[in-house]
Formats: sequence, structure tokens, C-alpha cells
Amino acid sequence: MKNILLAVTGLSPQVITETLYALHQQDQSVQAIHVITTRQGKEQINAHLLSPTDGQYYRYLREYGISPSSIAFGTENVHVVKDRNCIEIDDIADEEDNEKLLELCLSLTFRFTSDPDTAVFFSIAGGRKTMSACLMTAAHLYGRPQDRVYHVLVSPEFEGSRDFFYPPRTSTAIELRDGKGDPIVKETRYARIFLISVPFVSVRNRIEDELLKTPQDPPTLMLSLIREEAPLLTVDLSARKLIYKGRELDMPPTRLALYAFFAGIKKDCLFPDRDCRHCTDCYLSTIAIEEHNDQIAVLYKRIAAFRDFQAMREASNGGILNLDYENFKSYRSHIREDLEKGFGLAASRMLEIAATGKRPDTRYGIPLERERIRLVF
Repeated sequence: MKNILLAVTGLSPQVITETLYALHQQDQSVQAIHVITTRQGKEQINAHLLSPTDGQYYRYLREYGISPSSIAFGTENVHVVKDRNCIEIDDIADEEDNEKLLELCLSLTFRFTSDPDTAVFFSIAGGRKTMSACLMTAAHLYGRPQDRVYHVLVSPEFEGSRDFFYPPRTSTAIELRDGKGDPIVKETRYARIFLISVPFVSVRNRIEDELLKTPQDPPTLMLSLIREEAPLLTVDLSARKLIYKGRELDMPPTRLALYAFFAGIKKDCLFPDRDCRHCTDCYLSTIAIEEHNDQIAVLYKRIAAFRDFQAMREASNGGILNLDYENFKSYRSHIREDLEKGFGLAASRMLEIAATGKRPDTRYGIPLERERIRLVF
């Protein structure tokens, strides 16, 4: 398993070496470090950490006997937030800057969590509070069971020192500031760094698989999480009604028989692997519908049982037992009106017997996905 430290920093690059030190003290190895920062933060990292001669990062590795080749960390691993013109920003100063920051956090987190053989250590100790919040949001959205969110707590008097980057093996005296801001000198052996594991709730398993194929913008990810369970349509032949979103619609036997026929055609689709929302292969032409008149008649007789005088009169008047184009068109129109009255205009567009194609190649079917249709006999 490859462990990646993904950190946010501002003008205090010390948080990177402090976090790395704390991880190593808990026997957590790190194979790569990536940092999200601003232009000024990048300059601080280059000057104080990555200088090949006196950079504190390389000093730490030498002092603790760690090979630089064992950790991938260089200028190419420092990711700077850019504005809409691709210019590196100096600070997170407004809403637009914060949006670009969040996009970068999401993009990198998506990239590193896409590999199942990695574990990402999110360090939220550096930078402005909004930087920590954005990285935490990315962890909530894309984090996996093997990933962790960390914060580091440093002894207060050492935390604000520009000269303290990690506790060296040999204690040295450095100048600090006390609570009043007055200078004091203190040995580094008194410095304490605590690695705090911050609990986070991952919602990755609630994000649609399609949205996990490529990085997405924040609104798309957020909206994908705010969705209701898709409602089912129940076609109940024994009760002579349709049920949808808790509403019930009584339907005359002739219309219900025709509608149930189309519902059955949708349920018996020959292409179960296809997405119903973008497929009309189960739709039928009027000729095909007339050829299936026997099936429609069977459904009608099952519903009406020919003991219902009203149903018998409808059958003789409407021609459900001898369907042709004209009475099919009439039934379809009445069914659409029933659905609009019972479930509303928006729902009726998914539930109606819809048409696709131009005459003479028009075909008919129900748009609603087959998984959401239930037939009760």
C-alpha cells in the first residue's frame, strides 16, 4: 500500500515536516507528499523546505536516516491554486478563490483515491481555515476506509516559531516568544507534536458510479447526494388502479388493460442491460400493437371478468377486443388525461404511453424505467 500525504499550507511550511515527523513517530510510512497552497505558500516551501543545500525537509531526512528517494516530494508535487485565467493566486481572498481551491482539492483527492493500492493521509493543519475545510470536504466526498484525516498539535510556544520545523535528534536552543510576545530561549527537547486523527464520514458509496469515473465540479457532486428514492409505479389489475408516489388512480378496465399491456412489454424487455432512460427498443408500432390484440383482450377479460355490465358496454363501444389505430389513439389520449389528473403533468410524461419517431414509423411505449414498474395480478 502506497501512503500519500496530501496537505494544505499557507505561509507556514513547517506543518509539512511536523506532520511527516508525527507520522514517522507512529511508524506510518509515507511514499509521496503533495501540497495544495498559494503562490506565496509555494515560495515559502521552495525557500525553507526544498532548497537542496539547507532545506529543512532534506535536513529532517538526513537527520533521521531516511532516503530522499523513498519519498516523492519536489516542486512538481506543489499544487498552486489558480484563478480563471490560470494565474497563481497569492491568497484565498474571496469566494472565487475559495471555489478554485475546492476544485483543486477535489481534483487531487479524486486522482489519489482512484487507485485502490493507495491510502491518502489528509493533513488539515495548515493554511487558512477555509483551506482545511475544503480539503476536509474532499475527504468526506471521496475518502475510503483506508484513508485518514490528520491534524497536528504543536506545543504553543513552538507552534508560532519560524525556526522550528521538527524536533531534532540533538536538542538545540532556539528563540521563541512567550504569551506576552516577549523573546525567550528554549531547548527543542521540550517541543511536543501530537498527531490527531480526525473522524470523517465518507459518502463516496452514495455517489453514482458514473460520477466516479472523472472529477466532477462541487455542485454536481453535492446534488447527486440530495436525491429521493425513485418511486415505483404499481399496476394493480385486481384493484383496477395505478399507484404512484402514494397516490391511487382508478382506471376503467379497457384503458387499464391497454396500459397493463404496455407495462408488461416494458417489464419483459429483451435488452435488460440497457439504460431504459435512453432506449426505446421495446416500443411498438400500431401494426405490432394490433398483432398483440389477443394479449390485450386476455388482460381485459381478466380485469372485467365479463360480470361487470359497465365493462361489457365499454368493450363493445370502445373496441378493446378488436383494436385498430383509431380506437388505440382514443384510448391513449384518455389514458394520458387520466394520468395528468391523477398524478400531475410532470409525472404523466414519464408514465404515459409515449410516441417516438415520425409517421408512418411511429412507435409507442412507456418511458418509465422497467425496474420501477410493478404488475399485480
